[in-house]
Amino acid sequence: MNNKTPKAPKGYWSNGRFVKPEEIALEEVGPPSKTQLKAEADEKQALGEALLTLRADLMARLDLPDKLLDALKEARRITNFEGRRRQMQFIGKLMRPLDMTPIRAAIDEQANGSADLTLALHLAEQWRDRLLADDDALSQWLTDYPATDSQQLRALIRQARKDIAKPETPGEAPRHGKSYREIFQLVKQAMAQEPEA
Repeated sequence: MNNKTPKAPKGYWSNGRFVKPEEIALEEVGPPSKTQLKAEADEKQALGEALLTLRADLMARLDLPDKLLDALKEARRITNFEGRRRQMQFIGKLMRPLDMTPIRAAIDEQANGSADLTLALHLAEQWRDRLLADDDALSQWLTDYPATDSQQLRALIRQARKDIAKPETPGEAPRHGKSYREIFQLVKQAMAQEPEA
């Protein structure tokens, strides 16, 4: 027979309730440490550095405060290392109250391209390849995009089929002429003006 008494749970009584150590850790959040604050400041300064190279259309979408926009403009003008470093610290300070999510998204979009744009380009490439490979694809295209100049498209398809050069060495991709690229541009523009239903 085992005469050991069970261990008492760790914790303490406070205001009529028993508080366990796990609950104590959750309650003691406190202010952020200096290390956390420094890491956040460094991240905002790095995002400010990335904002210097952001395209104008993406910058306009962010709706940043005028004071920050002026500071960014000034940072682009400064060539002195120490002056620029201090200006970037100032930009980081101005960015503290801002929500970083849209800024990160805009920087990511510039770096990796918009998912919608990438999809549109892939669809245009697929349509171009279908138009060159299959005569029935042209009638399907004209049904989906009736505003297309059918004579111009037919002429480009005929010319692109003639221009496809056989590779000189086996394993190389076939070379395409100017009309191949023009079909892509025509398809891309038509899809942008009149998205398929």
